[in-house]
Amino acid sequence: MPDNVKWSEEQAAAAERKVQENSSQLVCREKQVDYEVNAHKYWDDFYKIHENGFFKDRHWLFTEFPELAPSHNHLASLPLEKQRSDVCEDGPDLTTEQHKCTCTIGGCETQVPPVEERVTQELGHLEIHADEFPGSSASYRILEVGCGVGNTVFPILQTNNNPNLFVYCCDFSATAVELLKILPDPPAFAFPKNARISPLLVTRSGFFWWEKQYWHLKRTNSEYDPSRCFAFVHDLCDEDQSYPMPEDSLDVIVLIFVLSAIVPDKTPTRRMQKVIIKLSRLLRPGGVMLLRDYGRYDMAQLRFKKGQCLSGNFYVRGDGTRVYFFTQDELHALFTAAGLEKVQNLVDRRLQVNRGKQLTMYRVWIQCKYSKPLVPVPHAT
Repeated sequence: MPDNVKWSEEQAAAAERKVQENSSQLVCREKQVDYEVNAHKYWDDFYKIHENGFFKDRHWLFTEFPELAPSHNHLASLPLEKQRSDVCEDGPDLTTEQHKCTCTIGGCETQVPPVEERVTQELGHLEIHADEFPGSSASYRILEVGCGVGNTVFPILQTNNNPNLFVYCCDFSATAVELLKILPDPPAFAFPKNARISPLLVTRSGFFWWEKQYWHLKRTNSEYDPSRCFAFVHDLCDEDQSYPMPEDSLDVIVLIFVLSAIVPDKTPTRRMQKVIIKLSRLLRPGGVMLLRDYGRYDMAQLRFKKGQCLSGNFYVRGDGTRVYFFTQDELHALFTAAGLEKVQNLVDRRLQVNRGKQLTMYRVWIQCKYSKPLVPVPHAT
C-alpha cells in the first residue's frame, strides 16, 4: 500500500465534484433526528451483528504513535510490512450495504439481560477521589476513547509490559464494552461433564439455544485484566457524565476514528469542541492527545450516494452510523482552542489496490498529535 500518494489537480477536482454531487440531496429532517436520538442503538446493532470480527487489531499504532509503547523493543517482533500494512482502517463505510441490520433487537435468537444496564451499574458504584480511583497507583496512564471491542486496547496491553501502565477505555456502545470483556470466539463446543441433555436439545434450534446460553455464562476474556485495564460506557457528548479518573492524571488520550462520529454542529453548543476541551483537562501537563480520523475526499466519502448526506461532509451509512470527513485546519482549530499545542498534524494519503477485484482505492486520513503545555494556557469553556 503506497504511502504519501500525491493527487493530481484533476483528481482533486473530480473528488470535489463528487462530494458536491452526493451532498446535493440531504437526509430528511425526521430521519436526521432519528439518527441522533438513536445513535447508541445503531452502534449497538453494529456490534451485535459483527461482534469482534470487523476491525483488525491496530498494531500499526506503535509505529505511528510511540507514546503508546514507552519501551519500543516490542516492535522488533513485528515485521515492518505488518506494522505499516495494518494501518488500513476499513470502517463501516466501505461495505455499507453489508452492514444493514437484518434483525431487530427483539428478534435476535438469543436474549440476554440489557448490557447497558449491567455495565452502567458497575460504573455507577464508583466514587472518584483524587488519590483513589482505578489505576491510581500507575505511573503511566492511557485512555482510549471509542474503544469498540478492544482492537487498540489489547495490542497495547499485549506489547507493553510496563508494570506501571494502566489503560482506560470507553465506548458509546454498551454492547461493544461488553464484547471487549468476553472471549472473541467460543471453542469447539462440548457438553459439560455429567450434563443432563433434555429432549429440547435434540432439535437443532434447541441445541443452539442451550449452547449459546451456556457459553454466554462461561466466556470471560482473560486478556481483560482489571488490574491493568478499566472499560466503561461513556457518551462523549453528555456533559453530565464524568470520567473515572481526576483531571491532570493521564499521559495519553487516543482517539482513533471516533471524533468523526460526532455531529459537527456549528452552533454555540459545538459538541466536538466541548468534547476536546473536557478531554484535555484529563491530561497532565506534557501529556498528549493522539488522533487518526477520516480526511476530506477519502474514498469512503466519495462512495456515498445522494440522500446519505446529513450536512456538509457529514454522512449516514447504510447501518445508521454516521461519519464526518475532516480537514487539517478544522482539527487544528479544535485542539488549539482547548489549549493544546501542535506536535503533528498531517494528511496521510494512501493507495490501496484490491487485485482480486481490480480496484484502486485512494484513502485519505488525518493524523494529529497535540500536547498539553507544561504551563497552563487559558482556553474556551
